[in-house]
This record gives sequence, C-alpha cells and structure tokens, in this order.
Amino acid sequence: MSTPSVLVSGSCGLIGSEVSVFFARQGFRVAGIDSNHRAVFFGPEGDTSWVLERLRREIPGYNHHALDIRDRDALFALMDELRPNLIVHTAAQPSHDRAAAIPLLDFEVNALGTLHMLEAARRSCPETPFIHMSTNKVYGDRPNTVRLRELETRWDYADPAYAEGIAEDFSIDQSKHSLFGASKVAGDVMVQEYGRYFNMPTCCLRGGCLTGPNHSGVELHGFLSYLIKCNVQGREYRVFGYKGKQVRDNIHSEDVARFMFEFWKAPRVAEVYNLGGGKANACSILEAFAKVEGATGRPMNWRYIEENRIGDHICYYSDLRKMKSHYPAWGITKSLDDIFREIAQSWMERQ
Repeated sequence: MSTPSVLVSGSCGLIGSEVSVFFARQGFRVAGIDSNHRAVFFGPEGDTSWVLERLRREIPGYNHHALDIRDRDALFALMDELRPNLIVHTAAQPSHDRAAAIPLLDFEVNALGTLHMLEAARRSCPETPFIHMSTNKVYGDRPNTVRLRELETRWDYADPAYAEGIAEDFSIDQSKHSLFGASKVAGDVMVQEYGRYFNMPTCCLRGGCLTGPNHSGVELHGFLSYLIKCNVQGREYRVFGYKGKQVRDNIHSEDVARFMFEFWKAPRVAEVYNLGGGKANACSILEAFAKVEGATGRPMNWRYIEENRIGDHICYYSDLRKMKSHYPAWGITKSLDDIFREIAQSWMERQ
C-alpha cells in the first residue's frame, strides 16, 4: 500500500500544525498551505514563522506552500498536483472581535476560501475525506437563551436537557453571530452541501476552545493560551462582562487530531460534530485563574470590564455523545489540568 498523504490548510496555526505533526507520526506524507495571514490579522504577536520552522524540523519531507486560499487558480493547480488522501481545512480568520474591522477580508477567507478548497477537492479528488474546522460561533448567541443558574465561580445550564452541553441539533438560525460567526456559518453550510449534493465525505467540526502548548494566543483569539501567557509574563488580563463566570470547554489539539484520524479511517457524508472538551474540561475564567496560579505559582493580574463582548457565550460546553457514538474508539485523553500544565510550561520556555 502506498504512503497516504494529507493536505492541511492553515498548517502553521494551532490545529493545523498539531494535525500536521500528528499525521506525520501516523506515517502520512504532509503538505501544508499557510500564507502567515495570522500576522496580518493580529500583528507581530500573531506571526507563525516559528511554527513553520518547527514543522520543517519535526516532519521529514514537509511540503510547504505559502499560498493564499483566496487564490483560486493556484489552489486548483496545487490540489490537482497533490490529490491527497485526506484534506484538513483549518485556514481561517479566527477572531470574532477582529472580523468587524475587516469584514471583507474575513468573509473572503472564511467563506470564499472554504468554497475554493471544496471546489478544488471536488475537481481533483472528490473521494478524499474533507474535514473542516468550523466553530461553535455558528450557533451565535442562541446558547445564551438556555436557562442558566449562577454558581459561586461559574454559570451553568439550569435546563436538564442541556446537562451534557450543546448538541449538534441546536439551531444556528435567528441569532447574533458576530461577522466572524456569519462567515463561518457560510463555510460550514457549504461543506455540508458539498457532502450532500455531490456525495463527498465531508464533516464540520464545530470547535469550542481548541488549545495546546503551541498556540500563539493573543487577546482577540486563543482564550486559554493568552490567559496563561498573561500570568507567566505578569501582564494584565482583561475580563469582559458576565462577572468572569463565563464558561468554556477546552480540548487539547492532540485530541482534535486524534478525532480527525478516526474520521479518516471511517468517513461519513456531510456530518457535523461539536468538538470540544465537554463538560469535564469546562471551566470559567475565574476558575481558570485559580488553575493557572496553581500551575505557575504566580498571581493573576486582571481587570474587570463591565461590558461583555458582542455575541459572546455566557456558558458553552459541547455535548460529545454523538462523536463518541459514531467513533467509540475516540475520547478525551488530555484533562484540564494536563492542558494548563503543558501551556504554562510552553510559555515559560518561550520567555
């Protein structure tokens, strides 16, 4: 059997880089697409050149393409040349705050770029599993309509129907998404449509807080990485609204890559999965402060701002039951404590 190959868009981002390294370890040939647009979106702190160096160092024969996914002709030509056995599309403008300042660029990258990736795949290798990194922001602020209860350090769902979190049948319609959420909805629905209409093996992974030690966290994107970075560097962290009790579920990038591997082995058509750490890996900002102080021994320097971010979720964690029922070999292997420890160690080493 010939060596399988994977094409990863956004290969220098957190998920793209972890996926690239993971699949290389599984024996795949790895090609990556990344134009370092994160530096355009977020400035020097978002620069991922160091990740590209890591990929070239750790992956034998890593094949990099500094290509912009908005460049349709170049992308079509590359897909035709490579015809990979798996496509993982992680390239995106990832910040819902930043999108409002760059709405055209945001939509071109997230919606049109995704369409370009899909059409390139349909033309060159329609049988290849296509995994799209979507986002839980496709649900907009609708999760905030679920009845909540306020606890000492967090908000939680009061409605027993959501005891395990938000499931994939939750509505994405008639809610405020942020422009980022809207552009990701467009890409998400298109990935499903290419699956259903052209019978291509596609899936959308609606990510919660995807994190890990190699995240270039900034204030506008990368909640946990940025929070831990602030602690390690003694920077002030700003909390926006909801008393700091807003809840997120966190999943290690390695567990994300492990799920993609399971999907590749047994692909399905036009599937949607809520990919997060689930209830067990959920924490509020206040709880995260306590955990990072425990991991580093350093006090958290933070300031509270009354106004919450537009469209921000008060409480969100993913119901993982559908993922586990479709792929019973998969589960969360990295606990919240593991994640805090690894990210803290990484930032301390980067000091």
